[in-house]
Amino acid sequence: MERTNVLVMRKAKAAVLYGIEDIRIAEFSIPEIQEDDALMRVEACGLCGTDHELFTGHIKATYPMIPGHESVGVIEQIGEKAAERWGVSKGDRVALECWQSCRRCDACAQGIYRRCGVHGQTDLYGMIPTDRIPALYGGYATHHYLSPDSLVLPVPSGLSAVDATLFNPLGAGIKWGVEIPQTKNGDVVAILGPGIRGLCAAFAAREAGAGFIMVTGHGANDHDRLQMAMELGADLVVDVSEESPSRKLREATEGRLADVVVDVTANSPSAFAQAVQLAAVNATIVVAGMKGARGVPDLHTDAIVWKELTIKGALGVDAPVYRQALDILATKRFPFDVLSREEVPLEEAGGLLSRMAGIDKVAAPVHGVIVPS
Repeated sequence: MERTNVLVMRKAKAAVLYGIEDIRIAEFSIPEIQEDDALMRVEACGLCGTDHELFTGHIKATYPMIPGHESVGVIEQIGEKAAERWGVSKGDRVALECWQSCRRCDACAQGIYRRCGVHGQTDLYGMIPTDRIPALYGGYATHHYLSPDSLVLPVPSGLSAVDATLFNPLGAGIKWGVEIPQTKNGDVVAILGPGIRGLCAAFAAREAGAGFIMVTGHGANDHDRLQMAMELGADLVVDVSEESPSRKLREATEGRLADVVVDVTANSPSAFAQAVQLAAVNATIVVAGMKGARGVPDLHTDAIVWKELTIKGALGVDAPVYRQALDILATKRFPFDVLSREEVPLEEAGGLLSRMAGIDKVAAPVHGVIVPS
């Protein structure tokens, strides 16, 4: 009997965002890997606020696309050049940055690869349309293609994939809450927004020796998160829908205002006005939460002048801080159990996004994770 050889093409499964609140499962061919690229089997992908803003249409996107840019997984295939460049091998667990770097332009040479002259700020993993071959450019998938310009970080041994997804928000907390404002021992720090990045900023500020930390939220849905902030190192939490944050801070610190203010609120222009009110003379305000193209109500602009404030916009994080975050996570200094977390398969990604975006009137976890398998 004649034997016929049949070539079976493996497929990857992904949760694809086809439009506003329209996410469906689709399959894609797994690409052949050459000497300069790799394929990662995704074990877990953290859910970022950017993801649910893409889901709701608050951030414009080119559909269809595979969301997810907090990806952790195992190298399944890798070319020789890629292995040498990234210092990883087949079978290694890695974390993947959302930016890509050509490694040749002036910005990349300075380590500012979010300004890469080739990739820029629009060529991010988790935001690339699926019509670009091989389509697998997001973490909401069983497999993720790693281009030659990827930025890959080895995950320390003993750190689980789900816990390792915190490399992104904890890295942001370190960058925005400590590194950019140069938070020092004894500083009063005010963090606006008790989401995962705000909570991580509170932890990072405490690690940096901040003398007093306040975290603000808005409304009953934030009360549980504010309690988590206390467990992560905050000295004071304030619901700004009920109380004046500047008055409460002064009462708690014998009249001092904040040396550092970190605004991680999304789509909340009024928070920036609160940041200016909370800031002490010569303070630094770090603005990391996107506000949309709207004005800021009740902003006292003269106070920026009188107080001689420094205002820094914060776009993304970089590899050195991500490595710090992974090292902290590996030492178990970060209290994982404090955070509420929900892990869902690809098929339930839409429901988790709806909860995180507040569409479904169900309490959302602080840390959402897509686990493809």
